Amino acid sequence: MPNEEEILFERRGTAGLITLNRPKALNAVTPNMVRLLAAQLNDWAQDPAVTRVVISAEGGRAFSAGGDVRALCELGRVGRYDEMLKFWREEYALNALIKRYRKPYVALIDGIVMGGGGGISVHGSHRVAGDRYTFAMPEVGIGFFPDVGATWFLPRMPGELGSYCALTGERFNAADGVIAKIATHRVSSAKFVELLETLCTAVPVDAVLAAFSEPTGEGPIAARRSAIDRLFAGDQVEDVLTALDREAGAGGDAKFAAEMAAIIRAKSPTSLKLALAQVRAGRELTFDACMQTEFRIVSRIIHGHDFYEGVRAVIVDKDNAPSWRPAKLAEVTSADIERHFVPLAEELALP
Repeated sequence: MPNEEEILFERRGTAGLITLNRPKALNAVTPNMVRLLAAQLNDWAQDPAVTRVVISAEGGRAFSAGGDVRALCELGRVGRYDEMLKFWREEYALNALIKRYRKPYVALIDGIVMGGGGGISVHGSHRVAGDRYTFAMPEVGIGFFPDVGATWFLPRMPGELGSYCALTGERFNAADGVIAKIATHRVSSAKFVELLETLCTAVPVDAVLAAFSEPTGEGPIAARRSAIDRLFAGDQVEDVLTALDREAGAGGDAKFAAEMAAIIRAKSPTSLKLALAQVRAGRELTFDACMQTEFRIVSRIIHGHDFYEGVRAVIVDKDNAPSWRPAKLAEVTSADIERHFVPLAEELALP
């Protein structure tokens, strides 16, 4: 049975406070959490006493490591596809609700934020990165694809950081998060308690965050920007790998290029091609069109092989030895990818 204590709500001063409360599960987002959060946000939107919303998480290790993909896979394995899609319909609608929220929505992120955790933070007006902030979209490693609005926010990262993020699943620290525009402010973890309390006062949110914010600095990914922009510019995964292999053989960033090529080659070939296609397409799409595109993709991917195999290998058995189908990039045709983007008989409806 769903547990309402998975997510906590409180009115404190001028703020509506949300606390993700599944620390043992790295605050992975469940269907129950999605529904409760959407209902509470709609209530607070109509409450003049609530002037801002603040979301944080229990546990210290993770803000939210994503959606509960293990539970979703269990539904798919027994053919309960409608229940799977119901979750994504509601989750994507929640992402859109946060994106359009008319009051400041402040995410205090001090730990891991991946996948679905990004969906309930990145679309908010203010995203605060603490010392332990660790952002990634690692979906291609489990045979899935970067969703929860990644089709919108990945192409809008500077340069080729979005394609780098999508294809490698590498982690961004706090400094990199601000440079990549997935975080808006950098605040020391030691100040988070005081920051939260101050956000509950009548002081304008922007003024509070300006007072607490610290210099961003340069993270390890930002330090590689010139190489990333050069090596990840291809419109085909094979082009990116060719550039990486060439650099690994003789270029100035040989070690980095070799490592990235090896990381990419371990991912699902189908997922890699889907991810790069959605990042390129997302440049020209509205936010709503990006979300509808993702629902089209997920509606097809749940009938495939790699999502279930990836979750088995990485999350269930943890042998990290997935057997992808197809196993090689060359075996994934343009038609295989294009069919994921075809309109549905019942498209995603957004609030």
